[in-house]
Amino acid sequence: MFAMKKTYNIAVLPGDGIGPEVVKQAVKVLNKTGEKFGFYIEYSYADIGGIAIEKTGTPLPDETLELCKSSDAVLMGAVGGYEWDNLPGDKRPEAGLLKIRSGLGLFANYRPAVIYSPLIGASPLQERITKKGVDILILRELTGGIYFGEKKRITTKTGEQAAYDTMIYRRSEVERIARLAFETARMRRGKLTSVDKANVLEVSRFWREIVIEVSKEYPDIELNHLYVDNAAMQLVIHPEQFDVIVTGNMFGDILSDEAAMLTGSIGMLPSASLGESSLGLYEPVHGSAPDIAGRDMANPLATILSAAMLLRYSFKLEPAAKAIEDAVEKVLEDNLMTCDIATENAKVIGCEQMGDEVVARI
Repeated sequence: MFAMKKTYNIAVLPGDGIGPEVVKQAVKVLNKTGEKFGFYIEYSYADIGGIAIEKTGTPLPDETLELCKSSDAVLMGAVGGYEWDNLPGDKRPEAGLLKIRSGLGLFANYRPAVIYSPLIGASPLQERITKKGVDILILRELTGGIYFGEKKRITTKTGEQAAYDTMIYRRSEVERIARLAFETARMRRGKLTSVDKANVLEVSRFWREIVIEVSKEYPDIELNHLYVDNAAMQLVIHPEQFDVIVTGNMFGDILSDEAAMLTGSIGMLPSASLGESSLGLYEPVHGSAPDIAGRDMANPLATILSAAMLLRYSFKLEPAAKAIEDAVEKVLEDNLMTCDIATENAKVIGCEQMGDEVVARI
């Protein structure tokens, strides 16, 4: 008798712009990986972002959220586009991202930034910096902070218009992301940097106090603290000093995009958003890039690497995840690159071919 293959269910949200193009390549890679490692994936597709607004009037339809809740993992492309830029904040495509993270209880965003050796020349950093190696994992708190605090527009007593956003963190939110950060550092190189703005913000002083308290449970982990402005500077001067960085929602949003550019292109940066269970949301960090949508120019590697993270974190299939990552590196070593990462002597290929090349090397 033949053993039945393990079947997993993935909700696929292609989104807008280049989202459908890059997600298509990740699905091809997942299917090939399943063939090699003996598992099967069933896909269910749904809308999020601008395309959902056009169809339903909301960036995250209820049926999309319910599909995601009933799935083993979620693979997403990108959201947004020029045509929706003038909508109110809660109606914009990006609001769908905040709602799905909150709706799925995803409080931790993993964003690795690794410079592959063939792409050292694509990094904006000088070789004297990149030759030391860059392998950073930014752990961003995802469901608290200023993005989820009270927002309001008001008229002051003098009749002047004003607006405010509230940054708020609860003790439980800081404790759980801090513990996760220490655990993650323990699985890597044993060093954790907590980033805040404790010299100015009360919420950052609160954050730092709690991180220090939690650190007592992890005496084997080296902990240090940086203000966010200094951290932004250190990322481009001495990135080799970092192992795991943990920070709040807004600071993590900014620093992880900066770290992405160290790798040569934001098109190389995957991400995983996780909560208490194995259900996670996996997406590239880059946006929808509507200016190149449909032109076979998009770099699908961030989405493909996000699929590898999906196999690792939600399905616990480490060998399969590693096979995808190794295949990506082999493609780059063979000097095949999309236009955004192409070094001087590279052969430039399109989105579709890049997916095929990764599949061929699994």
